[in-house]
Formats: sequence, C-alpha cells, structure tokens
Amino acid sequence: MLADSDLELDHGPRTERSATMRMCAVSREVRPIDELIRFVASPDGQIVPDLKRKLPGRGMWLTASRKMVAEAVRRHQFSKAFKRELRIPKTLPTDIEALLVRSVTEALGIAAKAGQVVAGFGKVESALREGTVEVLIHASDGAADGIRKLDMLARQNAGNRGAKAQIPVVTALKSVELDLALTRSNVIHAALLAGPASKSFLSRSQILVRYRMADDKTVEKPGQDF
Repeated sequence: MLADSDLELDHGPRTERSATMRMCAVSREVRPIDELIRFVASPDGQIVPDLKRKLPGRGMWLTASRKMVAEAVRRHQFSKAFKRELRIPKTLPTDIEALLVRSVTEALGIAAKAGQVVAGFGKVESALREGTVEVLIHASDGAADGIRKLDMLARQNAGNRGAKAQIPVVTALKSVELDLALTRSNVIHAALLAGPASKSFLSRSQILVRYRMADDKTVEKPGQDF
C-alpha cells in the first residue's frame, strides 16, 4: 500500500502510468483515478485542471466533486501541496464544471461528424424502434412528455440489443449545449448509434454527473440513467 507522502503529489503522468489509485488531497481518501481530478501548477503560478491526466509536472489529486474543489480553494490546499504561492480563482469549481461540459459536448460533436448521431423526436423514435440506439440523450430542460414517451419506447425495445438490454439515458446537457455540439437549433432529443464514439461520450458524461452529484452519494453506475 502506498504511503501518504507518495500519494500527496504524483511525479508526472509519464512516470505514473501504472497508478490506478490516488489520494484526495482534502479528504485523504484513496480512490480510483477515474473518480478524481488531477491538477498541475503552471510556471506562472496558476493551477491547471488536467482532465486528461497527461500534462507534465507533478500533480495533485482531488475527488471529482464540486464541493471538494471548493473546499480545497477555501483551505488553500493547492499552495500547501505544491509548496509555493499559487493564484487560485474563487470560481474554480464553476470553471471546472464548464470544462467538463465542454468535454462532453466535444465528444458528442465528434460522434455527430462521424455520422453516429441522430437528432429530433421523430428520428430518435425511429432509431429506437429499429434497435440501433446505443445512448439516448435528452436535454435537461426538455419537456417531460416527450422524454417520458421516448424513455418508454427505449424500455419496450430494449430486447433488440440482446445482452445489452438497458439503453443508457443521458440528461446532463441543456438544449443550448446540445445545439452547440450538433450545430443545429432547438435540440431536445438525440441518440448515439453504434460506433466507438458512444463509449467516450458516456465516460465523459459520467464524470460530469459525478462532479455535480458526488457529494449527494447518488452518482449513477454504468448502465443507469445519468
């Protein structure tokens, strides 16, 4: 088992590729790295969220939670860990959430460019009936009636997926964010079709939901709606 001193800061992604667990600098809990966010300090004294865990230099880890990041800011934990004065904006928790949202929309945009996304109630409904939907997407501010109808159809047609019976449902993005990702207006419903892009989109969506909800102990597991 790793000692606390080994987990306080890593020595850079190139030398820590095998690490799958890290210690949260605030809670001191050891967690899988997929449940944490890595931070590095820039030469000019700013803290940088390393969401892809690839930036050089020593890194500090925090539980992927808005409240945990806010607590780290309040405690001046970044300066303590890196043993130097750093400029930490009070808006850091919100800034990170915005970065996570952008990461999700970018993944959806890449899937759309690859022809793996359909949008609009009618097209999503048809794809569900055909059994080609890998991920069902609703705008978080969409009308409840349309969401309910498509969710019901997804459950009814789940058998078309064979062993993968349950279709994940993502509601992490607002309509305006779906518009941006798909370069069209008034997107409320969309669906990812079979292809490699769905895995990346799901993974990034789950990180965003975890960041927003981890403190409530209600983060959804893979396969559930989120």
